[in-house]
Amino acid sequence: MVDASPEESLFHNFIKEQLQKMKTTRRDAGLGKKTYVPLVTVSIDPGSGGSLVARQVADRLDFDFFNREIIKEIAESVQIKPDVIENIEKERLSGVEDLIASCLRDTYLWPGMYLEHLEKVLYALGEHGRTVVVGRGGNFILSSEKRFSIRVTAPMEARVENIAKAFGVPAAKAKSRIKGRQENRAAFIKKTFHKDVSNPLHYDMVLNTGFMSIGDCTDMICHYLEHKYKLI
Repeated sequence: MVDASPEESLFHNFIKEQLQKMKTTRRDAGLGKKTYVPLVTVSIDPGSGGSLVARQVADRLDFDFFNREIIKEIAESVQIKPDVIENIEKERLSGVEDLIASCLRDTYLWPGMYLEHLEKVLYALGEHGRTVVVGRGGNFILSSEKRFSIRVTAPMEARVENIAKAFGVPAAKAKSRIKGRQENRAAFIKKTFHKDVSNPLHYDMVLNTGFMSIGDCTDMICHYLEHKYKLI
């Protein structure tokens, strides 16, 4: 049997510690014997308000919530800077660049290793359940029994208006920002999982915040989960 590398041992210990903290918190809150609820994955179009929906669902159902926290956890577990992982998520590297990156392991986490660590985090969270995760392609990693996948979108016009208002920028700049982020996310999912992130058939529920408010979307998700898993 091959011994685990120091990085792998550190990472496995990190996951165990995080899950133990979650279990302790739920036990103290009297949730230890509650019904298992699959991981809730939320894929979002930039500017749609999907992150707000995800956060509100987690808060209302008292679920754990992970967004950028996953980046931080993986970064800490392999002792690299979080912005390195963010760059990998924003734009997948080519095979040649992956090879070069693999020779710089002490200062870089190449995409293959990132995906391996991401899968381990999501598998662990999937087993634990009662957690909301934003992005990261979780619906393409976990089996349907371990996750409930949601896609939050909106017409481009509505998203441009949201970003322009939120960041105080002209509509043209807001649209450029949205298109850039959307293209990078789509490319990452396509190269990593060979899937079209915008295909509604990849999700259990698709919500349009151009038609429904953030609150209405939250209500619909919570209503379904509460009745499906008898949370009320």
